[in-house]
Order: sequence, then C-alpha cells, then structure tokens
Amino acid sequence: MAKDNTGLHHQTEARRKKLTLVLGVSGLCILFYVLGAWQTSNVPASYSKIGCETQSNPSSESADLDFKSHNQFEFKETNLTIKNFEPCDLSLSEYTPCEDRQRGRRFDRNMMKYRERHCPSKDELLYCLIPPPPNYKIPFKWPQSRDYAWYDNIPHRELSVEKAVQNWIQVEGDRFRFPGGGTMFPRGADAYIDDIARLIPLTAGGIRTAIDTGCGVASFGAYLLKRDIMAVSFAPRDTHEAQVQFALERGVPAIIGIMGSKRLPYPARAFDLAHCSRCLIPWFKNEGLYLMEVDRVLRPGGYWILSGPPINWKQYWRGWERTEEDLKKEQDSIEDVAKSLCWKKVIEKGDLAIWRKPINHIECKKLKQNNKSPPLCTSDNNADFAWYKDLESCITPLPETNNPEESSDGALEDWPDRAFAVPPRIIRGTIQDINAEKFREDNEVWKERIAYYKKIVPEISHGRFRNIMDMNAYLGGFAASMLKYPSWVMNVVPVDAEKQTLGVIYERGLIGTYQDWCEGFSTYPRTYDMIHAGGLFSLYENKCDLTFILLEMDRILRPEGTVVMRDNVETLTKVERIAKGMKWNTQIVDHEKGPYNPEKILVAVKTYWTGQPSNNNNN
Repeated sequence: MAKDNTGLHHQTEARRKKLTLVLGVSGLCILFYVLGAWQTSNVPASYSKIGCETQSNPSSESADLDFKSHNQFEFKETNLTIKNFEPCDLSLSEYTPCEDRQRGRRFDRNMMKYRERHCPSKDELLYCLIPPPPNYKIPFKWPQSRDYAWYDNIPHRELSVEKAVQNWIQVEGDRFRFPGGGTMFPRGADAYIDDIARLIPLTAGGIRTAIDTGCGVASFGAYLLKRDIMAVSFAPRDTHEAQVQFALERGVPAIIGIMGSKRLPYPARAFDLAHCSRCLIPWFKNEGLYLMEVDRVLRPGGYWILSGPPINWKQYWRGWERTEEDLKKEQDSIEDVAKSLCWKKVIEKGDLAIWRKPINHIECKKLKQNNKSPPLCTSDNNADFAWYKDLESCITPLPETNNPEESSDGALEDWPDRAFAVPPRIIRGTIQDINAEKFREDNEVWKERIAYYKKIVPEISHGRFRNIMDMNAYLGGFAASMLKYPSWVMNVVPVDAEKQTLGVIYERGLIGTYQDWCEGFSTYPRTYDMIHAGGLFSLYENKCDLTFILLEMDRILRPEGTVVMRDNVETLTKVERIAKGMKWNTQIVDHEKGPYNPEKILVAVKTYWTGQPSNNNNN
C-alpha cells in the first residue's frame, strides 16, 4: 500500500516561504541602513560649530551634544558674496547715532529739545563697524564691576576731577573706582538709601521698579540692586561726559535720556518709585509739566523722592549761591504742583522730601470738579503711548474703581512673587487675545527655551552675561526666566509690535523701554554682553534695511558678546550672511522642539578686535 506524502509536501513548502520572507526583510533592512548612512555622511559642512578662539570651552557634557540644524532641504547654501564691513574711524568709538551733539545743535534749546533724540537721516547712516578703543579690555564681572571699570574702556577723567569731593568716581592706575558717592550723598549711596528706608517701606517687597532721573554714574541704582529694587537710571549726553556709559560699564541698568518736551519712553504706571537727587530738572517750570510726567509713569501709591535744591534750603542757601527768597519760591511752587496732582507729602526730613501718589483718583476727581488746573487728561489720551509723544499739561487718569481703599491698578504681588503672578493689565483684559492661561503658557515655553539655551550657549550658566537686551520682549518671559542668574534684562518692546506689552512687563517687576529698530538705540557702544532677538527681523524686513539693524546690534554689543536670534529659515539665512561680514562667528541650530520646526535659532559671537590709533601702531 503506497504512503501518503501530502502532509510532508505542505511542511516543506511552508518552510520555504518563511525562509524567503526572512531573507526579504533582512535585505530591506540592510538597504535602508546603507541609504541612511549615506545621507548622514552628506550633512553640509557649512553648519559646523562656532570656532571663536576667544570663547571659553564648553563643558565636556555639552561638547558631545549636537545642536546643528539637520533640515537639509531648508538650509541650502547660496553663492552670494558676503560683504565685509570696514571699521569706522576711531573718532567714532563712542558714537551714539540719535544723541549726536553736532546734530543736536540744529534744534531749539527750549525745554532741552536739542538734547532729545534726533536720529540721522538715511544719507547720514553709517555702514561701518564702531571700533572699540585701542586697549579695550573685557569689563570686570559682576559684582566686582559695581566698584571698578577699566580706564582704557572709557578714557574720561573729567568726572573724577569735577566730582572729586562728592566721591562719584576716582582714577586708580589702570582703572576707575566707584566709591558710591553722589552730590547729595557724600557718605555713599548705601547710607543714603538706608536714610530713605527709615522713612518709607523700601525693602518690604512692595517697591520693585524705580526710575532715577539725572543719575550721574548710577550709584543710587547700583546700591538699590542689593535690596532687590531694579532702577532705570537715565541722563543726557551732556558736559558730564559718559555718565550712562559708566553706569552700564558697572553692570547697572541705564539709558541715555532727558526730561524735555517728549514723554519718557515708558508706559503709564510703570514705576513704584521715582528719584531725583540734585538732578537739575526744573520741576517748578512750565506749570509743573515735568511732575505731571513723573505722575504718569508712577504706579498708584508710588513715591517721588527729592533731595537737593530747594530741599533744606535754610541750611544750604549760601553754598548754593542763591537767595533765600528764590529757593523758598521754588519749593513753594513744587509743593503747589504736587498738591494739584493730588499727591500727599509723606515727610520732609533733613535733605529728603517724599511725596506719594494716591492709590486711586476717586477723591482727585471730586477736587477737579472745582479746580480744573491741571485737568484730568481726556479718554482719547493713550497713557501708555510714549514714543515721540509731546508732554501734555494734564493728569493721566487712573483706571476706574468704586472702592476708596482699593488700588485702581489692581493689587500687585510683592517681589519676588510678582515676576510670575498674572499682571493686572492681563486680568483686566487690556491686552487683546492675551489671558491668564496664555500668560502661564508663555512662562512654561520660556522655561524650556532657557534650558535649551544653556546647552547651546553654556556661558549663560556661568554668569558670563551681566547686561542683556531682549530686542522683542513680548511678555518678558525671557527676562523672567533669567532671574536666577546674576544678570538683568532691558526688555524692548518695538513700537511696530502688534501687541504693546511694556506695561505688562513692568507689572511683572521687570524693566524695559520702547524702541523703533529702524533707528539707533539710546545707549553707548559696547554696553551689552548678550542680545536676544526673537522674530525681530521678520517684523522689520519690510520696514527698513536689516543691515542697519545688525550694525546697530554690533555697536551695542561688547567684543566677545553673544547674540541669540530666533526666526524663520529664510530670514535667518539672510541675517547670517550679513553677520559674517561684521566679524561675527555664526551657527544656525534647530528649534528646541527639534529639526522639523520651521523656526530656527542663529547663535553669533562678536570677535574681539580694537580700533587702531592714528599712528597706525598695533595694540
């Protein structure tokens, strides 16, 4: 009887199919592996890491990480020629485009208009690199920089001679020393601030932001920092050469500015405290117009502190070389203006006088029904708008409230909780499309971004950057996330930004200013260690020449300073091409979310170089 081989045949056929399938899958795996290896070997070499010899070596941990952009399709090399920018003449080493004294002479001296911002015309723009002085050195690190600066960086002895008795600044060999003195505080700013703290609750956390008008070398602001108070110090570029430059060299926030015919570049209700120590501002003139501007920028319940003429005139009138009658008349005028603003005089003791703004305007409105000088500003007066806006002879009204005991601006948290609490402007819904949820989301976004920045720019963690600027600050999330480091951030809100958020930034206890980036910024050259710019070039690419903005960034940035820019691929490619011609080392890296995000990050480092003296000798 024959055997049945059907079952054996089926088993053999099944084994053959399995073997074929295994061999097929293995072949495909090998093919894909070879293709992947071939693609990896063809990453463009142009995106290698920055090779700046002057930068410190990253940690061994970060050295093994690869942050180069891996989206080859979007990053295509171009054959366009890079334009190399030449250094400007050494005489321009302290050039400030919009505070040029020669240009200022064309303007009226009335209300100090000739010392206000007057920017160059298109034909006057400089397309060269502002040179550092021949022996420029990297500034001292904070906190040592508060007390010392290199003489060669700011070679001006004038203040050390003119203000010698007042202990503003002293020359000691190759450096300046800042003893902390001032015209009205020869014992030092520390002791002077202690005197103020005995009169008002200065260090309880309710006072966080301050403005120092006519700041000298900003010793008042420098010593407020140890009390967690952030002051914006300002002074004009005048015969007291380089006041603001000295302040920034010390690592203290400052900006070139003057109380003239225009509003200060800050929103309404920005500062908890305003200070004038013999600042030479004629508060009593122009029917109190300058005090009305102080009132606009003071928060409800904010303080105004005045020391120097005419305060304590009975003791000092002979030394001030003025008559008793003249000084009494000046003080009476200031008292009258303060009263007309509904301010209350807190105290006058020794050399100090302090007034306080009301927490709301309920009682003030009743008074103004009978006395209309000065009146409350009309509702169409945008209190926050302050870019080339003329001063107005009226009181900026506070937001409405029905409770006489309630601050009309809404309750602010004490510092440091204020930095991450939802700001009153957002709670009231005054910023379109921004609510509490979006504010908190933005804070989370910046926690992630700063963690990523520390990997691609390790110096952030090492205290390398003291003076930082955010050129397009939005809600101030970058600055808030940097609070743990020994740095401060000047938050700039462009006047062209869709949302005007500078008021929110101040309500967080941070500082900043308005700016049109088609114009120069009101600072001296080489005053910032790091610049951050997110979406700035997309905002301005159809408004003005991006080359000018980058040259202005180069003017502001210190040698060996770092720039971090976020934008779309096409814009950053244009920016990188210009930056390479400015002696910057550059690298484009992926977004923190990975290579498939269309937004990329350009990291640049300004190389160290200096101008040459006129005899063309080397440094």
